Amino acid sequence: MELKEQFIKTRKNTETICNTLQTEDYVVQPMVDVSPPKWHLAHTTWFFEQFVLVKYNPDYKVFHPDFAYLFNSYYNHMGERTLRQDRGFMTRPSVAKVYEYRNYVTAAITKVLENNPSDEVLELVDVGINHEQQHQELLAYDIKYILGTQPTFPSIGDCFMLQEEQQSQQWLSFSEGLYEIGHQGNGFCFDNELPVHKVYVQDFDISNSLVTNGEFLEFMEDGGYGNFDLWHDEGWHFIKDNAIEHPLYWHFNDGAWQQYHFNGLEKLNPDLPVSHISMYEAYAFANWKGMRLPTEFEWEVSAQKLPWGQLWEWTNSAYLPYPGFTRAEGALGEYNGKFMLNQMVLRGASVATPEGHERGTYRNFFHASSRWIFSGIRLVKQ
Repeated sequence: MELKEQFIKTRKNTETICNTLQTEDYVVQPMVDVSPPKWHLAHTTWFFEQFVLVKYNPDYKVFHPDFAYLFNSYYNHMGERTLRQDRGFMTRPSVAKVYEYRNYVTAAITKVLENNPSDEVLELVDVGINHEQQHQELLAYDIKYILGTQPTFPSIGDCFMLQEEQQSQQWLSFSEGLYEIGHQGNGFCFDNELPVHKVYVQDFDISNSLVTNGEFLEFMEDGGYGNFDLWHDEGWHFIKDNAIEHPLYWHFNDGAWQQYHFNGLEKLNPDLPVSHISMYEAYAFANWKGMRLPTEFEWEVSAQKLPWGQLWEWTNSAYLPYPGFTRAEGALGEYNGKFMLNQMVLRGASVATPEGHERGTYRNFFHASSRWIFSGIRLVKQ
């Protein structure tokens, strides 16, 4: 697919995710980590406007002078911005005005792509497409949290649905040795997937399936959330301070467990992979099983033989730069490098990852306490 077609498809896909929302759903921000859908729609547009149109199209007129301030996320190079926790306070601009903004910028970028742009512009549009695809997944997380924390558990249909783990569990063995880690080839990757380097890995056995709801329920029924010996100290304090006794979106009603998804509240399916798990919970469960989480390097070594892609999988690896990592100059250098502290790596993809955006070298990263993301557990034998 040529870049213009990919750009147009990406822009449409973002809006499709929001098709079932009511106007009120676009604005709220129930916690700091969740951004309002309206903000996602505008921020992904801001990226193309500020990084491509303002810089490389001298004839371009910005849609609105306030939007550069309102919809910047964390790019200090791009000037002042609203605080993250204040995104849900913005009732203006309206949702309709944000869609008008999207159409305006989409048309301008399309015109640029039709007029023999430079390689630098093409590269920035490619980054913008991948940036918007990341936000499509964040939109799925955030919409689910916005709806799933409401007392009526509204349904918006069967979207981003998990499938049962049907394969019989097997342990795949890998021999110790030096392995090449990192993205290779000509396809797109983010800077944190580079450079390619060698890592020594010990022998390990990794599960071919994710941990299921039924397995995690056994952990709960055995007192897993009440046994401090299973937890990191930080994780223990996190669950106690926040009164956490089960995965996010689980509810015990009328003597049975239920789980919220986009189609509403329904009976817990024990054969679905357990989801919305913090790294703290993943670690405690693995400890309870007498096993552990894989490192991100073990995961990448085994990826070609694993069925992955339902949920992002917590690893036991801190998010750190690869040897020889260099940050790009300017604002794009802020994309990944400055977050390489107090974050843990997740590998794989999820049911909300846009088609073609997944790859075996992708390094997702979140704080160990994150639960609203589409995350799961894969085990390695000790």
